[in-house]
Amino acid sequence: MTSAGLTDATVPPSGISVIIPAFDGERFIADTLRSVLAQTLLPDEIIVVDDGSTDATPEIVAGFSPRVRLLRNSRGGPAGARNRGVAEARGAFIAFIDHDDLWHEDKLALQMQAFRDDPSLDVCVTGIQRFRQPHPSGAIEFLGQPVPGYLTVTLLARQARFQAVGPLDTSLKYSDSAEWFLRAREHGLKVRLLEDVLTYHRSHGENLSESSADRAQAEFLQLARLRMKRSVNG
Repeated sequence: MTSAGLTDATVPPSGISVIIPAFDGERFIADTLRSVLAQTLLPDEIIVVDDGSTDATPEIVAGFSPRVRLLRNSRGGPAGARNRGVAEARGAFIAFIDHDDLWHEDKLALQMQAFRDDPSLDVCVTGIQRFRQPHPSGAIEFLGQPVPGYLTVTLLARQARFQAVGPLDTSLKYSDSAEWFLRAREHGLKVRLLEDVLTYHRSHGENLSESSADRAQAEFLQLARLRMKRSVNG
C-alpha cells in the first residue's frame, strides 16, 4: 500500500484507515501525524476527528492536507470522536492513535503481517511504552516497563469485526478501551498480542487518565464489578 489516494473516495478494500481523536492537541498533533506518515507500510487513509478544539489543532492538521482528512466534532470526548472516525472510515482495517502518542515505524507493517500469517485473526495489538520528552533537544525518557497494550491506541482490527462488537461506550470517560475489549472477548473475536513495543504513550501531565487518576480507577473498578455481576448471573 502507498499513500496515493489518501483523500480518494475509493480507498482499496484491503486498505488501512487510521483514526486520530484530537482535542486541544496543538503541542503534539504534528509529531503524531509525522509518526503515522513515517510508517513503512503507509495507511490508505488518515482521519483526524477534531473534538471541539479551542486551540490551533485544526489549522495544524489542515497543513497536512491532502494526505490527512479533518472532521469536526462538537465536544463529546475521545470515545465519541473515535466512533465518528469509524463511521467515516473506508478501509477494511482500522487503527487508532491518540493525538499525543507515537508509533514505531514498523507498527502497521508488522501487524498486517500477523493478519497475513493468520487469516482468521480479527484484532492485533502491541506492547506499549510510556515516555516523555522533557528537553527541547527532543530526547526521550522512557517511564516504567512496557506492558501489553490491550488499548485502542495499539489496535489494528478488521473493520467489519470491530463494528460487529459495536461502538465504544461514550458514557465511559476513561475505560472505554477496556470495556470494548471485554465485549470483543464476549463476541469471540480472535485477538493476537505482538509483544514488540510498537506504540509509545506520551506522558505530559495533561493526559486524561493521568490528570484524573482516581476517577479513572473508580470507573474501571465499577466496570469490572458490573462485568463480574453479569458473568455470575449468566
